[in-house]
Amino acid sequence: MIAPAGQPDPGFDAAILDRFLRGAVEGLSGPMRLQQISGGQSNPTFFVTYDERALVLRKQPPGDLLPSAHAIDREYRVISALAQTDVPVPPALLYCDDRTILGTPFYLMEKVEGRVFHDCTLPGLSPAERNAMYASLATTLAALHNVDVAAVGLADYGKPGNYFARQIARWGRQWELSRSRDDAHIDRLRAWLPEHIPADETVSLVHGDYRIGNAMFHPTEPRIVALLDWELSTLGHPLADLAHSAIAWLSRPDEYGGIEGLDLAALGLPDLAGFTSLYAAEARHGQTLQPFHLAFALFRWAVIFEGIAARARAGNASADNAAETGRLAAAFARHAADLTQ
Repeated sequence: MIAPAGQPDPGFDAAILDRFLRGAVEGLSGPMRLQQISGGQSNPTFFVTYDERALVLRKQPPGDLLPSAHAIDREYRVISALAQTDVPVPPALLYCDDRTILGTPFYLMEKVEGRVFHDCTLPGLSPAERNAMYASLATTLAALHNVDVAAVGLADYGKPGNYFARQIARWGRQWELSRSRDDAHIDRLRAWLPEHIPADETVSLVHGDYRIGNAMFHPTEPRIVALLDWELSTLGHPLADLAHSAIAWLSRPDEYGGIEGLDLAALGLPDLAGFTSLYAAEARHGQTLQPFHLAFALFRWAVIFEGIAARARAGNASADNAAETGRLAAAFARHAADLTQ
């Protein structure tokens, strides 16, 4: 009931977790095996394996957190609500806010078998497979935005309307809470973005961090079997999600694995226009991606990276390389400001 040799201390008593799970989940036999999933920058995630069940646990990180960050309860609610839709999500099992178990709230879901790629170039695959996987990424996003939120019980999952104005203000506040330096690009964006918000008030369920690294693909087929990491999901504007996924095309390989400057045709990857066209063919809202949406997405991503860097300085980050994200925050702020020219 401990982490395998070579695994870091999970930060909680695995025996307490094991006793809790055996009383709350049916079909658990044999010893519990616990393995932390590396590479995440947000909520610590673990494989929890028994002889007959393979589970995944996600918990809040320890320590003081920014307001509204790491909303484990919202993650659990949204994947539960989407279980009966066309949006692929892991089956949710239970949510626990009893801090005596792990020290923070957590939830449990069934493990879905598949492949996760943190490299946008999808290494080791053929160009045809890559092309099909990006098509799945586009059409799955459209399926998410087509969900009837009232029908799945998520009509109150966020505030409808005025999304971008509220988001710009929110991430501006987060910047003030996280910042350790001055950034003229962030200052420009905080002034420019509120003055250039498009007039439409389209509302849908949004993932909040929609990108290739948060999609799990079938073990052998080029299609998505589960969307992961729902902590930033809410009701919002669908083009915020599309623009966030577009960041890959606006950033270089050394900037969190972007694909700007690569030979996309040789790799089998669509260009940004091709990707957005695949999405638009399936999405029902009819709105068009504009420079504002891209600048907003880059601004928001810059602030998120600054927050991760702040957690690293406080010793609470869940990834070893979190301190590196200060550089990424500055890079994405610069790219966003370039779009305002």
